[in-house]
Amino acid sequence: MKKELHPQTRAIRNQLTRTPEREHSSPLFLTSSFVFDNAEQARAMFADEIPGNIYSRYSNPNSNELLEKLNFLEGTEDGITTASGMAAMYCSMAALLKSGDHVLACRSVFGSTHQILTRLFPRFGITHSYVDAAKPETWEQAILPNTKMIFVETPSNPALEIIDLVWLGKLAAKHNVILNVDNCFATPILQNPFKLGAHLVTLSATKYIDGQGRVLGGVVLGNTELIKEVRFFARHTGPALSAFNAWLLSKSLETLHLRMKGHCENALKLAEALQEHPQISKVIYPHLKSHPQFELARRQMTMGGGVFSFELKGGLESGKKFLNSLELISHSPNLGDSRTIAVHPASTTHSKLTEEERQAVGITPGLIRISAGLEYCDDILDDILQALTSAH
Repeated sequence: MKKELHPQTRAIRNQLTRTPEREHSSPLFLTSSFVFDNAEQARAMFADEIPGNIYSRYSNPNSNELLEKLNFLEGTEDGITTASGMAAMYCSMAALLKSGDHVLACRSVFGSTHQILTRLFPRFGITHSYVDAAKPETWEQAILPNTKMIFVETPSNPALEIIDLVWLGKLAAKHNVILNVDNCFATPILQNPFKLGAHLVTLSATKYIDGQGRVLGGVVLGNTELIKEVRFFARHTGPALSAFNAWLLSKSLETLHLRMKGHCENALKLAEALQEHPQISKVIYPHLKSHPQFELARRQMTMGGGVFSFELKGGLESGKKFLNSLELISHSPNLGDSRTIAVHPASTTHSKLTEEERQAVGITPGLIRISAGLEYCDDILDDILQALTSAH
């Protein structure tokens, strides 16, 4: 019997069928549409009776390859690709919700996800409730008769709260609701929500999947039945991923496991080095023993992730001085890049939240989020230390 290959190996070796040109790397299919052999084949494809590519808004060989690899890594059954991470988040919810439905979400969600829940969905009669990740005892009582979906991100952005996915999966099954997990920060290398009880896994491929800050992309993965509905929604609303971006993202998966190891090792070293710094009141990282959910994070994630946050004692003004003093580290709203990135969430990524909403999810005026890159760790640390000195 042929040995079953590890998902990491399959993410490298599983490629499109080689063409007569005998290429080693998958070719790029820059085409808006595909031709049919005959009228009957065209009819059968449009009727979903036989597989095949029709139009690149529906599917494309490069997107298909990317999905195949991600399904190996996440352990999911099917999926769709989208033009951005937020398109994936929106499609994963809007495709399965209708007027009168209710969404239960962790309070710590990405700023644009918050805008979907609070400003866009109410237009269509879809309501939501927030619950605190740190208070799981309150979740079950927040589930309403019309609750259709639970949406969470873990680790959360940027407070890095951890939600017990095994427990949450059981809760979702008990109440027959869809569990949708944003796995952007962990990636399938560190955590597989589908294997822990989630029905859908959403990813911003813009972040670690790409890993070099080049392209936008999103993915929704899950069980066949739900993805069928999400695919129908995406097919007719058009948030298609370009073939070029899909090709780049698929190639990036070949190094994802190595890159995540480097990101996580650097993040942990930096977080440990900054814990006792006199200008920092708190360092937040899932695999630090000081993290309130350290044991859960160690159990649920193979490594702690590439993002950590710290709180400056001087608040907003110290945060501004710190960012303005960086010489090596990039000041950017992105994360998951090979280059280390710093951002001030309160004034950028989460600025549309009210002060009360930010406080509720641990986003203080002095909070800085660092996405640890792949540079030599001491060089990253030296830049942080000199910026802290300048911010004093």
